[in-house]
Amino acid sequence: MIKGLVTKCQGGLYTVLLDEKIEGEEVVSVRGRGAFRHEKIVLLSGDRVVLERNQDGSYFCKSILERKNSLIRPPLANLDYIFVVIPCKKPMPSLEIVDKMIAIAEFNKIEPVIIISKSDLDGEFAKDMYQIYKNSGFDVFITSSESNEGVDDIVEYLNKITRDKNPICAFAGASGAGKSTLINALFPTLKLETGALSEKIERGKNTTRTTELFPLKELLKNENGGYLADTPGFSLLDFERFDFFTLSDLLGTFRDLNSVSEQCKYTKCSHTKEEGCAILQKIKEGKIEKTRHQSYIALYEVLKKKPSWKNKTK
Repeated sequence: MIKGLVTKCQGGLYTVLLDEKIEGEEVVSVRGRGAFRHEKIVLLSGDRVVLERNQDGSYFCKSILERKNSLIRPPLANLDYIFVVIPCKKPMPSLEIVDKMIAIAEFNKIEPVIIISKSDLDGEFAKDMYQIYKNSGFDVFITSSESNEGVDDIVEYLNKITRDKNPICAFAGASGAGKSTLINALFPTLKLETGALSEKIERGKNTTRTTELFPLKELLKNENGGYLADTPGFSLLDFERFDFFTLSDLLGTFRDLNSVSEQCKYTKCSHTKEEGCAILQKIKEGKIEKTRHQSYIALYEVLKKKPSWKNKTK
């Protein structure tokens, strides 16, 4: 049985890193078997796959091994970490959108790591964002690609998480957040394409055309494993049109709120307005960030209107 890891998807052609070399080959290009199209099966970077050879010696993907998670945007499978990039300015971030990204990651058992980018544009705002997400229980880094602030800290963090595991990591964030620029600062050898930010509309042109996994062993110049993905970002976050998870799942996607929810006066507390709600009390005491609760309420209002019988889309 020939197994491997999908490291790049472009059109209907997939690059697969083989678990074991075959006739000196370590990386092969494959297509999915014909039935994939009829069964609407889409291969993703990060997929573990089983291959077979055609009579002409080429390979095709016979099957996809069980995924532990998968996302639509970024289009990746089997993720372990998502580095969520939040710009200080240009464009101004929407924390509700950021918290949607985090909630989707949490539901899929992917560890969110928060990166505050472009700190040179507004240092005070960067510090405020740092406190919000650090107080909410996340690892947070403040960075500036202009001054290289925080770059060494992220490299050290990557070295740490790859020491005993082989994680797949992705950078994500709104267009213009500076993902590719930051990755270039972290790993100059990648030389990813970056786009100029439009001052008129304050939205970056998305220049990432493919989703590719890069070996962290080569990027970090160590003996560890794991992969880093550059992605098109989170361009699909519409909870009204798509079912990422249900209302009953929502609280579990906000770790800071969920950790104190059992202290509530009512067993069926919605944690939105009830008297005696432990979460609301912690907000008053400054122990839970108000913006995080606002994001929770926004998602709560959307999800409570949705029928529970719909199929989930990850």
